[in-house]
Amino acid sequence: MTHAVLDRIAAAHQRPGPVVMGVVNVTPDSFSDGGRWIETDSAIAHGRELVAEGATIVDVGGESTRPGAERPSEDEELRRVVPVVEALAADGIAVSIDTMRASVAGAALDAGAVIINDVSGGLADPSMPALVAASGAPFVVMHWRGHAHDMQTRAEYDDVVAEVCAEMMARVDVLLAAGAARDQLVLDPGIGFAKTAEHNWQLLADLERVVDLGHPVLLGTSRKGFLGSVGRAEGDERPLDARAVVTAATSARAARAGVWCVRVHDVTATVDAIDVATALGELSS
Repeated sequence: MTHAVLDRIAAAHQRPGPVVMGVVNVTPDSFSDGGRWIETDSAIAHGRELVAEGATIVDVGGESTRPGAERPSEDEELRRVVPVVEALAADGIAVSIDTMRASVAGAALDAGAVIINDVSGGLADPSMPALVAASGAPFVVMHWRGHAHDMQTRAEYDDVVAEVCAEMMARVDVLLAAGAARDQLVLDPGIGFAKTAEHNWQLLADLERVVDLGHPVLLGTSRKGFLGSVGRAEGDERPLDARAVVTAATSARAARAGVWCVRVHDVTATVDAIDVATALGELSS
C-alpha cells in the first residue's frame, strides 16, 4: 500500500492477515444491535472495547442500512456520530466514518476520522466525489444499487461476480475523474446489498477476482441474514447474537483470499479465526 493512512494502519496492525474493523452503530434501528450504542458514552466505550479485543479500525455509523430502513435527518446523523468520532480519535484510534452524506463525512474528518466508508460508493450524494478528492482520505467504494428501502428488488444478475466488479470499477473511474487518487480507493463487494444469499456465496467463493482488481478490499459479512440461514432449515435460522462463529469463518475465507480488511461486530471470534489460519500456514506474514 502506498497511501499514508493505509500504511499507518498496516503498521499498527502488526499481525498476519487482514486488518479488523470493529463496528459501532450509533443507531436505534441497525439490524444487528440497534439501540445498544445509541448513547454517546456507551458508543465510545464500545469502540474502546473493540480495540482492546483486537480491532485496528473502529467504524462509526449513524444511519442503519438494513433492508427497509428509513434515513435519519442530516442533523440527527451528525448529532449521533461526531462526538463519538472525536472521542475515539482523541484516544489515537483509527476511525472510519460510515456515511453516505458528504457533509457528515466532512464533519467526521474534521473530528479526527481518517477513512470514509460509504456504502453507496459515492452514488447517494453527488457531493461525495469532490470531498474525497479534496480530503485525500481513503474512501471505501462499496457496490450499491439503491437505498435500503428497495435495494433487494435490484438483486438481479447474470454473473454476479463480473457485474459487481464492473460496477465497482465504474465508480472508481468516476472518483478518479473527480480528482481522487487511485491509492485512496478501497473496494467492498457489498455483501447483502441488493444480493440474495446465493449471490453472497458466489462472491465469497470468488473473492480473489475482487482482490485481483488491484485495490485494497474490505469485506463486510458480519451477522448478515445469509449467515443466519446457512445450513439451517427455514424457521430455524441462527439469531443475530449467535452468528459470531459463521462470521469468523467468512473472515478466515477473506484472509485466504488476500483482502485488506474485514468489518465485524464480534472482533474476538474473527481474530481467533485468523490466528488459526495463520497457524495452519494459510496466510503470509
